[in-house]
Amino acid sequence: MALVTRTRTRSDGRGSRAAGGSADGPGSGGPGDGAASGAAARRTPVRGAARQPSLVTLVWRSTVGKKAVMAVTGLIMLAYLVGHLLGNLKVFFGPDDMNGYAHWLRTIGEPVLHHGWFIWLARVVLLAAVVLHGVSAYQLSRRGGAARPVAYAHPRRPRNHRGDYATRTMRWGGVILALFLVWHLLDLTTGTVNPRGEEGHPYENIVATFGTWYGNTVYIVAMLALGLHVRHGFWSAAQTLGVNSARLDRGLKLTANGLALVLTAGFVSIPLAVMTGVVS
Repeated sequence: MALVTRTRTRSDGRGSRAAGGSADGPGSGGPGDGAASGAAARRTPVRGAARQPSLVTLVWRSTVGKKAVMAVTGLIMLAYLVGHLLGNLKVFFGPDDMNGYAHWLRTIGEPVLHHGWFIWLARVVLLAAVVLHGVSAYQLSRRGGAARPVAYAHPRRPRNHRGDYATRTMRWGGVILALFLVWHLLDLTTGTVNPRGEEGHPYENIVATFGTWYGNTVYIVAMLALGLHVRHGFWSAAQTLGVNSARLDRGLKLTANGLALVLTAGFVSIPLAVMTGVVS
């Protein structure tokens, strides 16, 4: 009887210790409950967690992405310049052709688009291209300066004067063109600073502005800056977009030089024609 009693007492003690551990002890939940708690914690969203940036944001923040934005927007503006030059050269055919061309631009897309809508859509696209191009150029310049606060010293390597000249030309040429764009809009778009400033008569407005020394000076200096900008920018865009190669390099350089020369000569020919009396 004594042996049976001691056995029961030991069994009851183990049972009560197990019950006590289940209620109050550190291992009360067991491994299954721990796994369930971890899964629940993983499912619970953490407040303040950073959101994953979108693909567009990642591209814009990268150096390669900014260079690609500059290349694409530069090509958009280059295409506009070619079309703009072809239209402006109608000034050599007289006021009827030039004014008629300006009126036709406002009828493009009719009747789907209302009168003048095409002009405003083109302006919005060009404005976006100019802003993105300028912001990308500024941020890339700042990023390059921050990465290289002190100029590299290469005593055995000659300095790349051609690269330095191209960089300075692009930077200051871009500033000149940005200032000229403001002047050009105030002169031949709104007519604010134009001596004549009559809406619907671009031929007469062109003759009026190029009849002044300051109008000719501003325009010719800006067109020279434009030629240098196009010459280097077209080549840089080809490199950024991966179009260049050893086989295509010569053709791309000739194309860049040709575009720069044609655009500069074409635009400068208009004030020269007014000054010499060819257009009057």
